[in-house]
Amino acid sequence: MFLVIIFIITLNYMAISGRLDTFNRLLFIQGIVLFGVAFRELHHIDLLNLFFILVETLVFKALIVPYMLNRIVKRNNLRHETEPDISNFASLFIVSAIIAVSFILAYNLHDSHLKIVYFAASVSALFTGLFLIISRKKIITHIIAYMVIENGIFLLSLALGSEMPTIVNIAILMDLFTSILILSIFVNRIGDAFKTVQADNLNELRD
Repeated sequence: MFLVIIFIITLNYMAISGRLDTFNRLLFIQGIVLFGVAFRELHHIDLLNLFFILVETLVFKALIVPYMLNRIVKRNNLRHETEPDISNFASLFIVSAIIAVSFILAYNLHDSHLKIVYFAASVSALFTGLFLIISRKKIITHIIAYMVIENGIFLLSLALGSEMPTIVNIAILMDLFTSILILSIFVNRIGDAFKTVQADNLNELRD
């Protein structure tokens, strides 16, 4: 429960943060939290599968992803997110409402096979990521929000069942690698062309 609380706090912090390095730190914290949750919940599965999942969470989600995003931020000389259309107070209120509704709905499902706390946290992460994509303008922030959604999907897999087939882990890992590599190149190209990395500039692209 303590790890889930930390995960929820990172979602609230993302709602009000405007610094891109802070977003990266929060992704790092989420990766550590997911590592702790996986280690706590999956200790009874076979050693090989457990090792794969722990490497996926600690090495990839907590280290590689924040490192790659940090390189993008430094290369494009980015520091802050563009002033959002929604105020910090409104963003915090919306994300808090998302979290509250997620927990209320989760606790009303009454499914004995469902781990309520993880399910509520996963749904909160999914919708918080979508909200960040809608409310923020920089593409780099959209990528970070996508990583938050991916973290929510990982929690959802733990909520639906503690035993994750190896093929599912491979699919998730490949999806993350592909997304980061493609979007990293994409962002760097836009940064070189426009000297800024805002989603509005996509309107200027031509075939």
